[in-house]
Amino acid sequence: MSLLNVRKRILVTEEIFHEGGAPAATPLMRGAALAVITNPFAGRYVEDIQGFMADLEPLGLDMARQLVAALGGAARIEGYGKGALIGAAGELEHGALWHAPGGYAMRGVLGDARAIVPSAKKVGGAGARLDVPITHINASYVRSHFDAMEVGTNDSPRADEILLALVMTTGPRIHARSGGLAASAIKGEDGLR
Repeated sequence: MSLLNVRKRILVTEEIFHEGGAPAATPLMRGAALAVITNPFAGRYVEDIQGFMADLEPLGLDMARQLVAALGGAARIEGYGKGALIGAAGELEHGALWHAPGGYAMRGVLGDARAIVPSAKKVGGAGARLDVPITHINASYVRSHFDAMEVGTNDSPRADEILLALVMTTGPRIHARSGGLAASAIKGEDGLR
C-alpha cells in the first residue's frame, strides 16, 4: 500500500526578458513543479524508509512531464534541479528520499540528460523558502547555466509535511558572460564537460 498522500500541487513559470541589459532575443523560461505531501515518518524515527521512494516515483514522473509541457517541451529544456522542504516534525533524510524519484523522473522525461541533478533540502516551517540549484542537463561545468530558483508556499510545509520541488530552465542566465565551458562545447562524455 502506498504511503503517498498529496495535499496540493503548484506549477510556477517565469519568463525573464533582461537583467539590466538589452532584452534577450528569446526570453529565459524558468519553472517549478511543487507537491506538498504528508510525511509518513513525521514525529518518529523510522529505520527503514527507502521503500517510500517507490511511492514517490509516479509523482516525480507526473511533475516532470507537467513542468516540461509548461516550458514548451523537452527539446527546450537546458537546465534542471530538485529540492525538498521538510516540516519541523521530520528530518533531512526524509527529504533525501526525493533524490532518486525526482532526479530520475526529470532525466527520464528529458531523454538523454547526462549531468547529475543538483539538489537542496532543509527543514523549515510553513512559509519557508528553498533555493533550488540549477545546472545544465548534460554538463555540470557549464557556468552559464549555474542558477537557482526560489520555491515555497505560504502554508507549507506543515510540521508533518514535505514540499517536493522540480525546477527546469530553457537556457543560460540572461546576459551570461562569466566565461567557462560553453554549452556549445559540451563533449557529453561524463556529465561534467
